[in-house]
Amino acid sequence: MHLDDFDFDLPEDRIATRPVRPRSAARLLVADARGETDTIVRDLPHFLRPGDRLILNDTKVLPARLFGLRHRQTDSGSGTAKIEVTLLEPQTDGTWTALVKPLRKLAEGEEIVFADGFSARFLGRLEDGTARLAVNQTGAALQAALEASGAMPLPPYIAAKRPADAQDKEDYQTVFARRIGAVAAPTASLHFDPPLLAALAAHGVAFSHVTLHVGAGTFLPVKVEDPRQHKMHAEWGEVSDQAAEEIAATQAAGGRIVPVGTTALRLIETAARETGTVRPWAAPTDIFIYPGFRFHAADALMTNFHLPKSTLMLLVSAFMGTARMRQVYAHAIDKGYRFFSYGDASLLIPDPD
Repeated sequence: MHLDDFDFDLPEDRIATRPVRPRSAARLLVADARGETDTIVRDLPHFLRPGDRLILNDTKVLPARLFGLRHRQTDSGSGTAKIEVTLLEPQTDGTWTALVKPLRKLAEGEEIVFADGFSARFLGRLEDGTARLAVNQTGAALQAALEASGAMPLPPYIAAKRPADAQDKEDYQTVFARRIGAVAAPTASLHFDPPLLAALAAHGVAFSHVTLHVGAGTFLPVKVEDPRQHKMHAEWGEVSDQAAEEIAATQAAGGRIVPVGTTALRLIETAARETGTVRPWAAPTDIFIYPGFRFHAADALMTNFHLPKSTLMLLVSAFMGTARMRQVYAHAIDKGYRFFSYGDASLLIPDPD
């Protein structure tokens, strides 16, 4: 296995910087035993069967990108400097890990002020290049401060093209988000709106909610020639007793389990690794899925189009086969599909064994 096996050329203009409206008007490429079918997301019920179950990630993205002023002491006196902070993950001691720009000039103990009554103190650098911060707000007060002062932490390939704005607070959040903790959206779920959910339910498709708090590590590139040597980031997830029971009942009745997004797939496959069936789970997972992986839970997958040489490209190649995914992506590029977080979607249905 070589990283170049998962590379492809993507025209720059195929990277979506805004989603289509309404959400379910995005294009949908269905890849199954018949080949590739070009359709739109609102037609998803036509490609699912009554009795199938969609697995939805209900994580909620924090508007965790902050711009502030650092208060510093110099030989000539005190001063301020602009600084950018993206909160990543709360720690058990109440501190946060964060991305900070610029980090190298910060001195331990310095204060970063984001707004009146909202600040953080720099506690030091961590080995992975992130920072440790003591934020002066917690719980509901922190959520309110972030809503007032923060911006959505858009993926790097969007942030490089335009800044986040107020519209992203709606666009980069799923309609069923409820458990705060992610710094990136489960982007395949962004295509769902209330009319589509109602149409799926009327068609006999069921839903189960799970939680995987997507971290910034989802955007980390694979840098080793043998991708099997890549170290995955860990993300906290939960499959409730109810979700596990619903999945088991659907499988027993002959229905298909269809995770919406790679996050939902990674979580239910984590919960199924020990026994081969999905069990309740609540812990971090660093599962890395690449070709050769044996799937226990997912029968199909709805997902967006991913970056070349990424862990997500390896995942869909494991699910469908590397050669098959080359065909799917060649078709998507040829037909003008929009890529990445705000782009179009695919429904991947592996050939039956």
